[in-house]
Amino acid sequence: MIAVFSLLIIIILSIIVIRIGAVALELTGLDHEVAAFQAQSAFSGAGFTTEESETIVNNPLRRKIIRILILLGSAGVSSSIATLILTFVNKSNTDILHRGLVLLLGLIAIFLFTRSSFIYKIMKNIIKNILIRKTSFPVYDYQHILGLAKGFSISKIKVKGNSWLKDKKLKELKLNLEGAMILSLYRYINGEEKFIAIPNGDTEIKKGDTLICYSKANISKALSRRAKGRKGQNEHEKHKGNEKKMAQIRQKTGGYEM
Repeated sequence: MIAVFSLLIIIILSIIVIRIGAVALELTGLDHEVAAFQAQSAFSGAGFTTEESETIVNNPLRRKIIRILILLGSAGVSSSIATLILTFVNKSNTDILHRGLVLLLGLIAIFLFTRSSFIYKIMKNIIKNILIRKTSFPVYDYQHILGLAKGFSISKIKVKGNSWLKDKKLKELKLNLEGAMILSLYRYINGEEKFIAIPNGDTEIKKGDTLICYSKANISKALSRRAKGRKGQNEHEKHKGNEKKMAQIRQKTGGYEM
């Protein structure tokens, strides 16, 4: 029975290590789901090759976190397999059934523990405080800084041939009046993707561009679907009016939305 509890302890410790790695990656600016997936991939040794993986490889801090997860994971997976074998080898049918039941109940309890959003928030705060105090990592809570919990988001807008955004300069679009800001964009030039950071007002949006937009989710969604022509311009004027109303409300309420 000691082997069963040892296995459960190893699993719990593995989950905690993965959670610490995921939170650390998330605090470097990665999306929550991406951070969790990459942390689990590194720990398990799966090593999925995706576009998301490139954002980790090209970042020294994220590479350091992933290296630690790979190192700990190589020991954790091996220990789990060895302990699992010891749990059931050379045991009677009754012992196997008994230990299997205890292991199953333990795994269910661990699963419920890891799925709790309340426990996740507590763990995240604890891990974040430890990382800030005990490491030299430049930890930033981008979710808080960018107001992602307040309804704002960072989204991609693919500019199509019939898009209202196409062939217009940013200063002509006046997206700030709708509550949106273009942080950067990706553009293919001579078959090679170029990254344009902090585009200015004279930057002209072209077909095929991928815009990185900061706004409320409904605004970026509307922009991505807005077609050129008078109908698109009318939608722009409508959203300008909505943003002006919200600005007036925020001004009257001291900066808070009602």
